[in-house]
Amino acid sequence: MLIDSHCHLGSEEFDTILDEVMLRASVADVRYILNAGGKFDALDKQLRICSLFPNVFTVTGVHPHDAKDYAFVTAEDVLKNTAYPQVVAIGECGLDYFYDFSPHDVQIRVLKQMILAAQESCLPIVIHTREADDDICTILTDSMRQKPFTGVIHCYSSSWQVAETALSLGFYISASGMITFKNSADLRNSFAKIPLERLLVETDAPYLAPVPYRGKVNEPSYVVETAKCLSEIKKVDFDKISAITTSNFFHLFTKIKAEGKGNV
Repeated sequence: MLIDSHCHLGSEEFDTILDEVMLRASVADVRYILNAGGKFDALDKQLRICSLFPNVFTVTGVHPHDAKDYAFVTAEDVLKNTAYPQVVAIGECGLDYFYDFSPHDVQIRVLKQMILAAQESCLPIVIHTREADDDICTILTDSMRQKPFTGVIHCYSSSWQVAETALSLGFYISASGMITFKNSADLRNSFAKIPLERLLVETDAPYLAPVPYRGKVNEPSYVVETAKCLSEIKKVDFDKISAITTSNFFHLFTKIKAEGKGNV
């Protein structure tokens, strides 16, 4: 059994093939899926997918790419969405200085509101970070001093500084298909140092399809390939990686068990 801890089932790539994608996930023994959704005001579509597939859960928050469109969003705005039982985390949110689709100061302001929502709701936060190592480490560390919260660095591909900071704060770190890429030796070396009890696996579908599916639309069933690669990196068998990452998922996203969906 595996869990895809982060994907985007609401993406247009899946609009006409979602039933097939979910069937392939079931055949691959991917039992639960966390749908990271899309824009903040697209929650209806995320909830509709959850209603069709009871093993799918979702999140609420503002992606750094979209921060400019939600510059004045508040923690209270986000907290309203957490009343839905299918909403189990805050995010995906964070900082992205690589694409720079939103001004840095706006990204930071919005991220701080997302953190406040995580602190108030006691739900985990799903962090996206790219080319923003110093700022993300400072903001997470300073916020943790003010009030504890938990979360995951999703699709981790940053410097070891980010992983080290995240681990020191009690965060989890998620491996995507990038660990299977030929040019990702440094990333694999980082995952070799991350404790098993802090690891998750994800697809980030429809993006970042792992080897041997590179160039194709990624989907939850492909998380098997990421887990296989992670088992090689950690020098443990596949069944152990599957069991540990599944257990870690439910330890982090506790609302799923509270809703009676997390019996494994």
